[in-house]
Amino acid sequence: MSMLTRVVAITLGAVFTALPLSVTAGPDSNQQAIVQKAQQAKKELAAAQAATGAERQKMMEAHMKMMSEVMTQMQKAKPDAGMAPGQMREWIDEHMKLMNEMMGQMMGEHHLMMQGMSKK
Repeated sequence: MSMLTRVVAITLGAVFTALPLSVTAGPDSNQQAIVQKAQQAKKELAAAQAATGAERQKMMEAHMKMMSEVMTQMQKAKPDAGMAPGQMREWIDEHMKLMNEMMGQMMGEHHLMMQGMSKK
C-alpha cells in the first residue's frame, strides 16, 4: 500500500467515523435558537419574581411576550424529512425537553399571577 493510498484511507475512515456523530449530536440549529430564547425568558421570569409592583408587572408582560414568541417557533418547528429513526427520536426528545421547560416557566408565571391576585 502506497503512502498516498494510506493517507486517503485514513482520511476517509476518519470522515466516515465522525459523520454519524455530527449528524446525531444534540439539537438542530432551530432548536438551539429556541433554547436560547427560552433561557432568556427564564431569566426574565426570575427577575420578575424578585421585583414588586409595577416593575414586576412590566417584567411579567415581557416574559409573556417572550414565551409567546418561543411557543410560536416551537409550533413551527419540524424535524427534517430525511432524518433516520434515531435522529428523529433525538429531535423529538429535544423538543420534549423544550416543552417541559416552557411548561415549567408557565407554571412559574401562573404562580406569580396568583400571588398578585391574592393580595388584592
